Amino acid sequence: MPRIVVDVMPKPEILDPQGKAIVGALPRLGFTSFSSVRQGKRFELTVDGEVTEDILAQAREAAETLLSNPVIEDVINVEVVEA
Repeated sequence: MPRIVVDVMPKPEILDPQGKAIVGALPRLGFTSFSSVRQGKRFELTVDGEVTEDILAQAREAAETLLSNPVIEDVINVEVVEA
């Protein structure tokens, strides 16, 4: 079954406390190569049957209106992934 993957990230100007906490914890675990972390969200929408342009358009609309908060988040990716 094909899936539509939606990735949502906080807008660059929005404080990301979870990302800050992760970047603070990485050196304590021995990961010293990373200077910044931004944490986002990933949604996987499973589709019964073929993903048509209409279904993909519906996924984009759902991403903009339900899966993200457009005030503080950007939808950065909506793509079809075959299983």
